[in-house]
Amino acid sequence: MFSNLKDQPADKILMLMASYKEDARSDKLDLGVGVYKDAQGNTPVMRAVKAAEKRIWEEQTTKSYVALAGDSAFADAMRDLVLGDSVSADRVAAIATPGGTGAFRQGVDLIRTANPDATVWISAPTWPNHVSILKTVGQAFKEYRYFDTTTGEVDFDGMMADLDGIKEGDVVLLHGCCHNPTGANLSGEQWSGVAQLLRQKKALPFVDIAYQGFGDGLDEDAAGTRILAETQPEMLIGASCSKNFGVYRDRVGLLMAVGDSANKKTTQGNLNHLNRQNYSFPPDHGARVVTTILTDPDLRADWQAELEDMRTGMLVLRQQLADELRQRLNDDRFDFIARHRGMFSRLGVDEAKVEAMRKDHGVYMVSDSRMNIAGLNAQTVPILADAIAKTCR
Repeated sequence: MFSNLKDQPADKILMLMASYKEDARSDKLDLGVGVYKDAQGNTPVMRAVKAAEKRIWEEQTTKSYVALAGDSAFADAMRDLVLGDSVSADRVAAIATPGGTGAFRQGVDLIRTANPDATVWISAPTWPNHVSILKTVGQAFKEYRYFDTTTGEVDFDGMMADLDGIKEGDVVLLHGCCHNPTGANLSGEQWSGVAQLLRQKKALPFVDIAYQGFGDGLDEDAAGTRILAETQPEMLIGASCSKNFGVYRDRVGLLMAVGDSANKKTTQGNLNHLNRQNYSFPPDHGARVVTTILTDPDLRADWQAELEDMRTGMLVLRQQLADELRQRLNDDRFDFIARHRGMFSRLGVDEAKVEAMRKDHGVYMVSDSRMNIAGLNAQTVPILADAIAKTCR
């Protein structure tokens, strides 16, 4: 049987990580892998996470299963974090999932159960695993224009023109904030325009929000998602805690389905069924850590303070890089880097230039020119600026 298997396409980011490790140069830069790093190049355990884990270790009396949907307190805490008071709790069904990836996969499976004929519309570009999962499950999808590589901004006119072609029952995947891989976000006015179009077309928004708190602030980063929740009869939201709580390996995610309160019981039952078929009970430790933080005022305040330090640190790096490039190139072509938000920006240069930066300067970024701003510090920004300037002149 196994002789019938074929090699799967290699993951480009994992290949990039392997190449970086093999590079003997001491001044090499890893801007490919999508994890937050501090100025020392480490991915730290946040203070509040350590404190919450210690409390759980001291107080927890069992490792028995919780529930198919996970701990309801986790769903409540995350619903409040993401949605605030934009929608009433009786309209939201939810399941805990293994990370944001698990939330997206379960959301796609729910779409296929509810409407097998739906087309999922994704931004061009989007996180590569979105495409991979859709292909793996055989879900029909189309792209809509999103990023203008010339300006480094959202191509909103192109986006709206493409979305004008969606059909009733189709699904539109949107990044809640800190768009991956571009870093270019919709404005509040643009979110309202998208919401109006989706309601008019009777399409279902599916928001992937993986970087809340990394852009303009916790509430600010959730603003677009909340606009949709206030205006749409139904929507899906896949939330990840990997970045903003730093619990990458604990795989903490949540899928929320917002709909009519009269249908909540049936929707919840279908979500529970999906968990049962895929992994039965979702992991609990990381979710319990997040719940402990969000429901304790002191821990939450400390977590928000550390998260704010991370957010503002990335903004400083963005501005420094934009300034360094303006100085070296004597033009403003890369000023958009300072306007982008989150961990990523897409330079908009071709694959040959990306390869030249890797070969000549030891700068490792994804082939589409996505770079992880959090992989930099104040000392390495000039090194990157030199590499970009020398390659792109």
